[in-house]
Amino acid sequence: MFDRPSGGERAVLVHVGMGQPPRAETREEFNALALSAGAEISGSLTAALRQVNPRYLIGTGKVEELRQLLHDSCAEIVLIDHRLSPAQQRNLEQTLDRRVIDRTGLILDIFAQRARTHEGKLQVELAQMEHLSTRLVRGWTHLERQKGGIGMRGPGESQLESDRRLIGLRIRSLHERLERVSRQRRTSGQKRRKEEVPTVTLVGYTNAGKSTLFNLLTRADVLVANQLFATLDPTLRRVSLPDGNSIVLADTVGFIRDLPHELVAAFRSTLDETEQSRLLLHVVDCADPAHEERIHDVVKVLEEIGAGHLPRIQVYNKADILNIEPRVDRAETGSPTRVWLSSHTGQGVDLLLGAIAEFLQVDQLQCTVGLAPAEARLRARLYEMGVIVAERLRGDGSWELDLELDRRRFEELNRREPLNVLSDSLLAGPVSSEPGVGQPVIAR
Repeated sequence: MFDRPSGGERAVLVHVGMGQPPRAETREEFNALALSAGAEISGSLTAALRQVNPRYLIGTGKVEELRQLLHDSCAEIVLIDHRLSPAQQRNLEQTLDRRVIDRTGLILDIFAQRARTHEGKLQVELAQMEHLSTRLVRGWTHLERQKGGIGMRGPGESQLESDRRLIGLRIRSLHERLERVSRQRRTSGQKRRKEEVPTVTLVGYTNAGKSTLFNLLTRADVLVANQLFATLDPTLRRVSLPDGNSIVLADTVGFIRDLPHELVAAFRSTLDETEQSRLLLHVVDCADPAHEERIHDVVKVLEEIGAGHLPRIQVYNKADILNIEPRVDRAETGSPTRVWLSSHTGQGVDLLLGAIAEFLQVDQLQCTVGLAPAEARLRARLYEMGVIVAERLRGDGSWELDLELDRRRFEELNRREPLNVLSDSLLAGPVSSEPGVGQPVIAR
């Protein structure tokens, strides 16, 4: 039976490439993940797979090479930059007599270290429980024995089945608690939405500089560190724009390549703030040679959480490293699509605030709609939303309402209950989404 070591942080990293050797930037990223988890890297191994070995993921020759490397370096953990099946993880642990952690397990461990708020801890625990529920077979062969003792012998529930049942109960309990927390957040955000304070959310690859930019814009003290997933729990602050209006700026957890599905599902309630945003600021580390691939990874995660359709302005951060002067790039329609700045020096931040104000101003719609006397319920809802500017009662008991609201809310409202628009000439303003949403503009 395989016994798990009780401790140890010395790790050997296995970099896996499918069909070709893994690139240098992917190796560096996995090294950063290991360091963020607190590991001491004592060696590394590279494996280019022509086909996946169903038993070990990597070939048997690489397994022997890894065994020798573990012996020479006295490492106690193996970190593999790939997702392992439960059987592959069990087989590697039994063969190597070491703990084996795949990419998903490593990211979950980092999130467990970073979570600070009650909700964040619940979300991480939920992700860990769902990940563990499929892996009770790895190395836990002693759990397959039946319970013993006086009065406990004979047919009954095995320890493995009991653990699975208890984990299932815990997962259901966590889902219920997170749903309550999510309802509380939606309730607390109703006042902000009723007051028409738009939410603008910072998204981007981890360590792209979102928290530094957030602190600069809001004068907050969110943790800033040169490590992956330094900020986990979301933070919201009010920011004043140059035109005198205000927004609520939200800083969210950074995304990463192959973000575990367990985390995407567990953090869906936290990412609700992203889905409700009027605008996304996609922060890009333009000094990163792989920034184009990072953009694609972020867009992929946004689509997974249902926010891929939202308009975005790309914020090309760290422009000072490339000696690029701050500027705003625009689409053919004239709307801002990309802002070059440096959150380290503060240069270009005024351009970003101006671009946000310009976007939100263009995004506002003014129109006149007619409501029949039988549509009093819709009239009451419009008043509750705070979008009615003026009202006129007509002789037949119907109403003419002048509305002012953003385009997205108008489209959602019109989709649920088609509006009788009397003055559609006011709806001809420019569409304020980033060109090619879902296919971001990329600097060459």
